[in-house]
Amino acid sequence: MFSNYIKTNLTVIRKVALFAMPGFIALSATLISCTSTSPKAEKTETQATGIKTKVVRLGYQSSGDIVRVTGVLEKRLQPLGIKVEWSQFAQGPQLMEAMNVGKIDLGSVGETPPIFAQAAGGNIVYVAGRRLTSTSGQGSAIAVPKGSPLKTLADIKGQKVVFQKGSASHYFILKALEEAGLKYSDIQVLSMPNVEARGAFIQGTIPVWVTGDPHLALVQKIHGARVLRDGKNIGTPGGYYVATRDFAKDNSELVRIILEEIDKNGQWAEANRKEVAKLVAPVLKIDLPIMEIVTSRANYRLQGITPDRMVVQQQIADLFYNEKILPKKIAIKDAMLTSEEYAALTPPTILSQK
Repeated sequence: MFSNYIKTNLTVIRKVALFAMPGFIALSATLISCTSTSPKAEKTETQATGIKTKVVRLGYQSSGDIVRVTGVLEKRLQPLGIKVEWSQFAQGPQLMEAMNVGKIDLGSVGETPPIFAQAAGGNIVYVAGRRLTSTSGQGSAIAVPKGSPLKTLADIKGQKVVFQKGSASHYFILKALEEAGLKYSDIQVLSMPNVEARGAFIQGTIPVWVTGDPHLALVQKIHGARVLRDGKNIGTPGGYYVATRDFAKDNSELVRIILEEIDKNGQWAEANRKEVAKLVAPVLKIDLPIMEIVTSRANYRLQGITPDRMVVQQQIADLFYNEKILPKKIAIKDAMLTSEEYAALTPPTILSQK
């Protein structure tokens, strides 16, 4: 039961974190175990071994965040005297902009926003990735209105295509155009956040929309939108949790606790998708049948940062640069931590593929 899941998160667990990455020297970091059961002693020791803040500022997108809805982080961090503050953003680019100017410490975005944030000079680091599953990509699509004459990807040549520049949809459309034998210059790009574009799409003023859930599920279910191509097998490593470098370095144990809770919550969510829909639907003010579509194809679990994953991320950054979309060439390794630092903040549970 969900209530039992919540109760288990009241116990602060201390483990030995072992982080091993192919191509890197295997290193281990032992986290000092708490020897006192009193909250005061636990807080003092925790802060001495990897927590220097009393407030963690988390960013989430308008599409919602199951971790925020369930409140598991607040329950886990309250005994440590740490407060959680949440800030909502239209999409990934807006979240990363806020991180770049120091308004938030940690947030979840697609593969593309961190690339643009790094190019803009943001002092950010990747701390964890989203785990890909058989449903990955199904919640994103290139969609057209129900009565559209466009039938294939090739038909979008010369059309106005709407998406948020710098978002995951930006990479998606690049790869889809490549698949259809088209160039980026073959379409008319109009950048617009999903929350603004949805109404225009429903009214029929947007011929092609690159979007994702819950917006995609809504226009499919209610307005009969057709999908020309979903995001499945598009060649992406998936999304990430990204933090400011200073926050990650100064609060390694706090990041580990947060990632551990997010993944545990994700494990529960993937086993209880209908219950997740019931929890999130009223928060997003979305009808339950639509929310059930969203949760049926969502990915909730995490994966540790690995060299192979970041090689793919570098290829995406290079693609944006080669297409003259990214203003300068960047090195993804500059937005990574050392092996020792990853060992300190990565829960062993997210290193496993199971």
